[in-house]
Amino acid sequence: MTDNNGNEKATHPESTPTPQPGAAVPAPSVSATPSPAAAAAPRPGGPRRKPESPKPHAMPGPAVAHPHPVVVPSVSDPSQWGRVDEDGTAWVKSADGERVIGSWQAGDAAEGLAHFGRRYDDLATEVALLEARLAAGTDARKTKTAATALAETLPTAAVIGDLDGLTARLQAIIEHSDEAAAHAKEEKDRTRHEQTERKEALAAEAEQIANESTQWKVAGDRLREILDEWKTIRGVDRKVDDALWRRFSKAREAFNRRRGAHFADLDRERAAAKGRKEELCVRAEELSGSTDWSGTAAVFRDLLTEWKAAGRAPREADEQLWRRFKAAQDVFFAARNSAASERDHEFEQNASLKEELLKAYEHINPDTGLDAARNGLRELQEKWDAIGKVPRERMHDLESRLRAIEKKVREAVDAQWRRTDPEAMARAAQFRERVAQFEEQAAKAQAAGKTRDAEKALEQAKQWREWAEAAEGAVSQR
Repeated sequence: MTDNNGNEKATHPESTPTPQPGAAVPAPSVSATPSPAAAAAPRPGGPRRKPESPKPHAMPGPAVAHPHPVVVPSVSDPSQWGRVDEDGTAWVKSADGERVIGSWQAGDAAEGLAHFGRRYDDLATEVALLEARLAAGTDARKTKTAATALAETLPTAAVIGDLDGLTARLQAIIEHSDEAAAHAKEEKDRTRHEQTERKEALAAEAEQIANESTQWKVAGDRLREILDEWKTIRGVDRKVDDALWRRFSKAREAFNRRRGAHFADLDRERAAAKGRKEELCVRAEELSGSTDWSGTAAVFRDLLTEWKAAGRAPREADEQLWRRFKAAQDVFFAARNSAASERDHEFEQNASLKEELLKAYEHINPDTGLDAARNGLRELQEKWDAIGKVPRERMHDLESRLRAIEKKVREAVDAQWRRTDPEAMARAAQFRERVAQFEEQAAKAQAAGKTRDAEKALEQAKQWREWAEAAEGAVSQR
């Protein structure tokens, strides 16, 4: 069985230490029963009996430590407070005068006086314990009851000592017990309030964790710390304590349920991720033998994107699936790299062949024969295309040298075409015919006496002549 503090209920026996005169004495619980000294005192005129060894008065209840223990006087001087006559009659003095307390027949008068003095010391020890208990604030009500009961025994106590002093001390204990009880109650209430506030704060924190926290490990550790601290808090009213414990327990259960649901969802998500990644592994393995280097590489990039989006599978399975996926990927890319190496070697050989080809055809000169130059260029281009690709870093240089040869031949062909352009020659001939027509019109107009028409026709003939000369000049300059 556990209580509200999470502890197992158990009963622990307590022992009561026996006070020793002359030593520092803690404040124990005190019985309200009369002192055995009074009950065991010999009666006047009674029968002789063996004297009893003096015993300390038993004090029931647990001992309570006090920061300033009371030091009990070791031994009083009974001769100042009473006497034992030669016939054994024992007397004690007080403010009310002398009174007979009993008869001593077990020895001489000095021994009797010492005997009754020790009984007084026992009572003084009890009073000192009650004073210490009151000073420690230990159940002032019971202390008052015990002091009252002990004070009632003093008028008939069979002891020799300062009974008036003991009476005054007991009266002081009785008078201050109510004040001490009120102070103890106030202190108890204050402690109860503080401890209640501590548990309320812990319960509120547990509720906040239960409702909001997603840091599962940190929050779980904190709830365990709260429980450990909860067990150390004492003095809370039982009804309030039960209600706070229910709040804390409810919050802890809510957190555990929410955490359990989270990890159940996480398990489902990881199981789904495992299935998805297994499918991706199968697709990757199917693609690992492909020789469509560019297309398949793009597909592998898409598969990797899907892999990242699939989420995490259970740790061990996730690592195993990744090794499987990566192995398939590595097979493909290793083959592609090998093919690329072979291709690069082939491209280097192609570059060397094109280098030799350019050297062989760099002699092409259109000025020494345009048809031969055109035929040579055509052969160069056919062989160039047949060789194939070259490394990217050498492509520009080789292509530039080829373009230079092509440009040289093309410019020569263009120049020849412009020089023999039939359309340009036909336009020039048409312009000359128009010149002739206008000159003929001018001659007829002049013969008819139409001077103005003749001048106009001559002007037009002049314009067409200029255009004809320009066309002929353009052809001759090509």
